[in-house]
Amino acid sequence: MTAISDARIAAIEARRDELQSAMSSPSLAPEDIVRFSKDYAEIEPVAAAAREVRRIRGEIEALKEMAADPEMREMAEEELAALERSLPEAERALAVKLLPRDAADERPAMLEIRAGTGGDEAALFAGDLFRMYQRYAESRNWRVETISASASDVGGFKEVVASVTGQGVFAKLKFESGVHRVQRVPATESGGRIHTSAATVAVLPEAEEVDVQIDDKDLRIDVYRSSGPGGQSVNTTDSAVRITHLPSGLVVIQQDEKSQHKNKAKALKVLRTRLYELERERLASERAGARKSMVGSGDRSERIRTYNFPQGRVTDHRINLTLHRLPEILEGPGLDELVSALVAEDQAQRLASLDEA
Repeated sequence: MTAISDARIAAIEARRDELQSAMSSPSLAPEDIVRFSKDYAEIEPVAAAAREVRRIRGEIEALKEMAADPEMREMAEEELAALERSLPEAERALAVKLLPRDAADERPAMLEIRAGTGGDEAALFAGDLFRMYQRYAESRNWRVETISASASDVGGFKEVVASVTGQGVFAKLKFESGVHRVQRVPATESGGRIHTSAATVAVLPEAEEVDVQIDDKDLRIDVYRSSGPGGQSVNTTDSAVRITHLPSGLVVIQQDEKSQHKNKAKALKVLRTRLYELERERLASERAGARKSMVGSGDRSERIRTYNFPQGRVTDHRINLTLHRLPEILEGPGLDELVSALVAEDQAQRLASLDEA
């Protein structure tokens, strides 16, 4: 890892002090207060990490001078060894904070789970995954709102789409996109044979209206009578909405609400998010070419994880990590160990790519 220069550390701390001074000005306009406060909130953790590196480097230099004195050498060398061991970790922490941030990391996310191969068992597994993410969200004080759901006759979901809001949602969930595979004996299987089923997860950063401008002339909106459950009024009014985005060919159907207006609003939210993701993918492809990271590209056809019930283990194939804690992971909070490992691997790869550049 390339060492971060003392000059750059000084520049980081100077910028933090400059913002701190600017915010204390009595003549500051309200919009400037908001802008400076946001910039300060972003640079303060970086400046704290830079300050720690500067402190350790300074103490190392002082101890080296002290070690030149024969009477102080033994004590100085002992402290020096401890500081020299801690310096690489502090420098890495600073380098991680200086990595280019994904602009979408702090956004809410659209979570989409669809049953794949495996019939009824796949739908049940899709339900298990949705509950896992719900409980994980609860453990982080996030809010989960179901946008649409197509329930299976035996339980679980053929498809479920939800909005997840809270602090740092997309940053934590973005590596969950891909094919999740389950190996277990179905409750309906009398012979006790292990079946393999799959569900597809997609996590997309939610777009705001300012991110994606949708022209009305690019939309075809069809309304029709809902065919799903929901009560008499749902099925007897033209409340279901299908929106087709003509330039991209994307189609979004929403029929969970009794109100046509609410269905249209939800459908537009989903459409906006999918268009935003298409643009993100295009830009990422331009920047990175065809290179795929070990953590994964987020490709929904990529098998990323296996949940093996007989052995009580979960394996993430991208980082070759196996945890024998399947019940805790499916309960939600246990998922954090997998998520943290994926985030750490992504950071390590990006640091390595900077060194290669």
